[in-house]
Amino acid sequence: MTLTDRSGLRSLYETFTKTNLEKKMRKLIVAEHISLDGIIQAPGSPEEDPSGDFRLGGWTVPYADETIGQTVQDLISQPFELLLGRRTYDIWAAYWPHVRADSAAHSIADLFNSVPKHVVTHRPDTLDWQNSHALKGDLPEAIRALKREDGADLLTWGSGDMVRQLLAAGQVDELRLATYPVILARGKRLFDDNAQASAFTVAHSTSTARGVLIARYVRSGEVQTGSFDEDE
Repeated sequence: MTLTDRSGLRSLYETFTKTNLEKKMRKLIVAEHISLDGIIQAPGSPEEDPSGDFRLGGWTVPYADETIGQTVQDLISQPFELLLGRRTYDIWAAYWPHVRADSAAHSIADLFNSVPKHVVTHRPDTLDWQNSHALKGDLPEAIRALKREDGADLLTWGSGDMVRQLLAAGQVDELRLATYPVILARGKRLFDDNAQASAFTVAHSTSTARGVLIARYVRSGEVQTGSFDEDE
């Protein structure tokens, strides 16, 4: 076998191995309602999360329409498992299992109740919502291990503290953001200074009649830089 043959076989092997790994690794998708100044706290109601004296809970409600509803339906129409921080888990566990059968949200409730739920918590013995499992050990390592397991993609909503840790560890593969035309000035933000610098590609975007920008961002690698200096 010549050197060229060996080089070609090595290249083929590396490509095959990489392709198989990419197929096996499931993605972590983070979906958030977010304000222009990056706040994600209590989008659905005043009682959702008033911590830190946050008084603008429910700021997305006036913008709700069919486009946003269809975006949610499209997101959950693909197989997924939920990955939740403890505060979001407690909010959802107090709501979704109790949605009435004649409610418009019943189909979503059935789905959320049935899918596996991976929870970041220090109180694993209190996970009463069906199909809930506590993640153990270091969070980024636990997510890496979870991604390597067989199963559907991981979907996260809310869970700001957890998401910020995963952004810092470079573990977020997609962002599904609905950006609302409001400035909330204070509250829990999605991004902080610890997030890993990363480039994303806009895979899809649309807007609603009231100006909510809905976009799907897919992680594409490192941030590229340049210069407008004519001398360079």
